[in-house]
Amino acid sequence: MATCLLDEGDNAFRAARGNFGLVWVQGKGSDAPPYARWTRSSADLWPRFAAALLQETGVDPGYAKPGGLMLCMSEQELEARRHLLGRMRSGLEEGYDFQMLDREDLRQLLPEVGDAVAGASFCPHDGHVSPLLLLRALHQAVLDRVDYRPGDEVREIHRKQDLFHVCTTEGTVTAPRLILAAGLGNAVLAPMVGLQAPVAPVRGQILVTEKLRSFLPMPTMQVRQTEAGTLLLGDSHEEVGFDVSSTTAAARDIARRAVAQFPVLADVQLIRAWGALRVMTPDGLPIYQQSLSHPGAFIITCHSGVTLAAAHALRLAPALARGELLPDLKSFCAERFEERHELHVH
Repeated sequence: MATCLLDEGDNAFRAARGNFGLVWVQGKGSDAPPYARWTRSSADLWPRFAAALLQETGVDPGYAKPGGLMLCMSEQELEARRHLLGRMRSGLEEGYDFQMLDREDLRQLLPEVGDAVAGASFCPHDGHVSPLLLLRALHQAVLDRVDYRPGDEVREIHRKQDLFHVCTTEGTVTAPRLILAAGLGNAVLAPMVGLQAPVAPVRGQILVTEKLRSFLPMPTMQVRQTEAGTLLLGDSHEEVGFDVSSTTAAARDIARRAVAQFPVLADVQLIRAWGALRVMTPDGLPIYQQSLSHPGAFIITCHSGVTLAAAHALRLAPALARGELLPDLKSFCAERFEERHELHVH
């Protein structure tokens, strides 16, 4: 069956062009074991996914899995982190590997870490990838496989005689199956097929430094070094609507924290900054669902799109091609938000 991809165009809010490039497991799904398992499963698939992208497109996405560190700036943060990860490990049948490091243990891994850092949690399941090379590889893979139609903005969707009629700015496309994967745009599209997508933008900002000697052999949650030697510094969380601009206030906070963690960065030159919008649900978890009123219509929306990319490509996509969802994604339907509201009201 042929696949047609309708893409609104470069005026869309593209999280794929603003991410930090982490393939991150630790701490995700602390109160939602299904999400923790789904995240871990995707991280385990990432080596195969990266190899497949390289083989199919000739583009190496730069994936590495050296493990990752969450730096803690106080003993209280360190203890809270220990408790959270311990609780997660006890709740997952397949195990959840992590190690707590005090400052001296951490310095064995990262000699440049600052005195302001009390310690860190280390998780061997974590890794990172080049955001730009990953985007290039995915884009090339899409062009090789589907009928890609950039600039086709969807205006209306109707279902007639078991076919979806998707009306766009360029015409109408018909198909027996429909997948809504439009990020923040799903909030408008989902109700057209009897679904809901209560997603909202949360801005994150990233700073990029000049090239430095290699000193950071593994990513941290807020500072990571690329193969080229530049550093990416993040992360901020701002509820400012659909504003993707970068600000000096956020840049100052990000830079100040990075210097506290790694004093060697105090005199480093910044060469670029950008802002991008996360696609966030009220609980931060994905939505995976097929419409009951419009069978064959699916919604797929999530934060952590880089981490989940391997599971989406290697597990979810084949299931959607068969017209079904994976059984372990049944708990991610949007009705969970209505149930929480009812519990709150009563």
